Amino acid sequence: MSIPAKHRLLIALSLVAVVGTIFAPRIGQDPHYHLFADDKTLLSVPNALNILSNLFFAWVGIEGLYRLIRQKSLILVSEMYPAYLIFFIALILVAFGSSYYHWEPNNQTLVWDRLPITLAIMSFFTIICAERVSIRVARLLFPLLLIAGMISVVYWHFSEQAGQGDLRPYALVVFLPVILTPLFLLLLPARYTRSSDIWWFFTWYLLSKLFEWLDAEIYDLLVVISGHSLKHIATAIGCFIFLRHLRLREELAR
Repeated sequence: MSIPAKHRLLIALSLVAVVGTIFAPRIGQDPHYHLFADDKTLLSVPNALNILSNLFFAWVGIEGLYRLIRQKSLILVSEMYPAYLIFFIALILVAFGSSYYHWEPNNQTLVWDRLPITLAIMSFFTIICAERVSIRVARLLFPLLLIAGMISVVYWHFSEQAGQGDLRPYALVVFLPVILTPLFLLLLPARYTRSSDIWWFFTWYLLSKLFEWLDAEIYDLLVVISGHSLKHIATAIGCFIFLRHLRLREELAR
């Protein structure tokens, strides 16, 4: 399969996902989503571990910014510097937004959790696109993807307020990059070494979704920590692996 044919395949899959999202039934926010297994209060902090586990996001984001701006020690696609910058800033915002949400879980506070999540996902996806597909395409897509991510959250928020909650655009923004990025890794040539790091990133991401799904079961088993708190930690570990990847990789001869 030639490279152009691979690109056409990826574009076709993206279009199918977009069209499928448009014609799929409306998805409302499950009200039980806000009911987490671990609601313990520690030192007057409600839902304490679900809040404190967000510190790992802040740590990775701050270290990433330090190495990016101060040390200049990361191996980057220089044309995509803003994407790396926004990715690490978004991780810090995720720590604040998720903590705010978990302090009082409801649809209104959930907006501030999801907005920075879309910034992180869109930035990461753009970086992978630049490194595997095309720098020019990634530069064109980056602002559009950031706007699309934020609009998907705003649209969901106002649709909920109107009594017609619709998560379809947000689901597309969150899950399409998760589908496309592994295909980029499998089908398209690498620009840098250590591609296995990205696969480890996805392994930890998948673990985080499993932890989220088994929130109550894990809490019943471990007692001291719930699946949702472990979800935060697992996702942050994946982000740390990506940061380490940016530090240690080398550019391949082309």
